Amino acid sequence: MSERQFDIVIVGGGPAGLTLALALVRSMRGLSVAVLDRRPFMVPQDLRASALAAGVRRIFEQLGVWSAIADGAEPVRKMKITDSGRGDISRPLFLKFEGDVTPGEPFAYLVPNTKVAAALLAALDGEVTFIAPVEVTGFAADASMGRLSLADGNSIAAPLVVAADGVNSALRRMAGIAVTGHDYHQSGVVTTIAHEFDHEGTAYEHFRPAGPFASLPLPGRRSSLVWTETTAEAQRIKGLSREDAAIEIEAAMGSCLGRITVEESIQAYPLRLQLAESFIAPRLALIGDAAHVVHPIAGQGLNLGLKDVAALAEVVIEAMRLGRDHGAADVLESYQRWRRFDTSVMAMVTDVMTRLFSNDVPPVRALRDFGLGIVDRMGPLKNFMISRAAGIDNTGPKLLSGRPI
Repeated sequence: MSERQFDIVIVGGGPAGLTLALALVRSMRGLSVAVLDRRPFMVPQDLRASALAAGVRRIFEQLGVWSAIADGAEPVRKMKITDSGRGDISRPLFLKFEGDVTPGEPFAYLVPNTKVAAALLAALDGEVTFIAPVEVTGFAADASMGRLSLADGNSIAAPLVVAADGVNSALRRMAGIAVTGHDYHQSGVVTTIAHEFDHEGTAYEHFRPAGPFASLPLPGRRSSLVWTETTAEAQRIKGLSREDAAIEIEAAMGSCLGRITVEESIQAYPLRLQLAESFIAPRLALIGDAAHVVHPIAGQGLNLGLKDVAALAEVVIEAMRLGRDHGAADVLESYQRWRRFDTSVMAMVTDVMTRLFSNDVPPVRALRDFGLGIVDRMGPLKNFMISRAAGIDNTGPKLLSGRPI
């Protein structure tokens, strides 16, 4: 049996893991990076899309892959938020956002997952070592190395190992890092729809008693649907034919985009809040869903993970340029300080929003609608909120403002 050594090993070949690998090799020549996954590295057959905040888009632009993604991306130039109770016919508009966060820069883009995966895999070809399919069976750390045991009896070692292996992270568990959180007893129903009328770059979020119903613009007369329902109701919707599902979706949308057709199979995912009690362990850093999972009510899940990437890449590269041990405890603690507060705040905000907007209690509805109306009339507050959601922060990691590390 043998052991291979690298400068950095990343476990998990999703968008966070691949983006981190690209940020590292584009920032320092000669860096040896391995990316492991239990599945082969290929572009997934996935018609879903993800919302990328403006600041996160700058990461891809700085890394040289945005042009390969942009032709499939749809800018979000407007957002309309409505509310209604059970049986309500009208859907009054309480809050809207319009315009760009900076001249010519929309506050978000909807990007097909296949485009992101294809661009990252193409950019990394020949730049990193891909190891897949592979099963990691153990993790241990000593004074100088993190070491992964593999199912085939071999091992891989590096001064820094990164867990990008998702919500059920095996590496997190192996490192003894606990999680806190709770189940929302909701599921996110997702699919892609086509519609009669042009969305004009508008994202709609309609608050219903069970949770938000969002349609997010894709190129052409198409939108990505994210529908929060109780777990039981989500399973019922998932079992509908596409024709019957289209009827229910059109009714839920108030026919604002005209006649609906469902373009792909409907999927449903359980929703929960989950935060790792630590984002680091000896020789290990957690990023993306391995570190945090939040409710999709604000569309921030992937954006949080890519902010992790920007922060971790920066502290690691700067340590290496200074000749320091890039997997040392003080380096990893710098990463944790940078990301834990922002992530905790977003977790709290999304949790409060979920509780506030996932019910049909009249006094609560009156309070939230009054609050939305106030925000809509306060231009400076509304602009601040949209800038924060767009990830515009010149004091944050360099990649988020489009600067090289």
